[in-house]
Amino acid sequence: MQDPYEILGVARAATQDEIRKAYHRLAKKLHPDLNPGDKSSENRFKEVASAYDLLSDDEKRRRFDSGEIDASGAEAPREKYYRDYAGANGQAYESRSGYADFADTDDFLAEIFRRQARRARGSDLHYSLGVDFLDAVNGATKRITLPEGGSLDVTITAGLQQGQVLRLRGKGAPSPGDGEAGDALVEISIHPHPFFTRHGDNIHLDLPVTFAEAVLGAEIKTPTPDGPVILTAPKGSNSGTVLRLKGKGVPRVGGRGDLMVKLKIMAPTEPDSELEAFLTAWAPTNYQPRRDMLS
Repeated sequence: MQDPYEILGVARAATQDEIRKAYHRLAKKLHPDLNPGDKSSENRFKEVASAYDLLSDDEKRRRFDSGEIDASGAEAPREKYYRDYAGANGQAYESRSGYADFADTDDFLAEIFRRQARRARGSDLHYSLGVDFLDAVNGATKRITLPEGGSLDVTITAGLQQGQVLRLRGKGAPSPGDGEAGDALVEISIHPHPFFTRHGDNIHLDLPVTFAEAVLGAEIKTPTPDGPVILTAPKGSNSGTVLRLKGKGVPRVGGRGDLMVKLKIMAPTEPDSELEAFLTAWAPTNYQPRRDMLS
């Protein structure tokens, strides 16, 4: 084990003041707070702290100088094959007194804090962004006007969900020193759509149809998030019949959800004498829509 005097770079006759100064000089170079992630500096600092712990204690230093203990603080061997150790597992001692003395050095701590402040990351800034339903489904680019001036472009990825928070790296507040800027955190609020609603990756639509389209079947122009398509309503459809348009829902990994179209038979809101005459004359024999409810 290396001699503690050599570790600190002082003579064996050095005074306590000289030992303290040597320790502070080395600690300012090797302290882990000033060398984050540097294992070599961290190990050297431990050696310096251990050496200072021994030499700064008058009794330990006297015993080391007289050969009673070694540089680790363990008792010196009393015979050829016999050793005593001051601590368990062969470790002489572990003390943080070096750190304590080091922490008393105000100017050094101030230097640590200054360096940490210079490396400090900027603050995250929080924003809210309202997005149209179809933009959230299909994707878009929106611009936020910042309260302090300027603007920020936000990419809306296809399939974005209500309340989702987008993190824009480095678009937050600048660092007070030399560190990285913070992030911009943008919470998404999706505006309701007049006739589309979202359920997971599927989109639901109530589609009004006429009596004729429901009874006779029809090809109906139907809105979807991608634009209108032709939907085939089968003959004899009723209100509540649900038809599935595959791949017309919300984009997802590996595909897209579906558009679930519920047919909704709508009677004319304006009087129609021909329809009234037809229904008055119509006398169905097997058409009893409430039969199961009244039996």
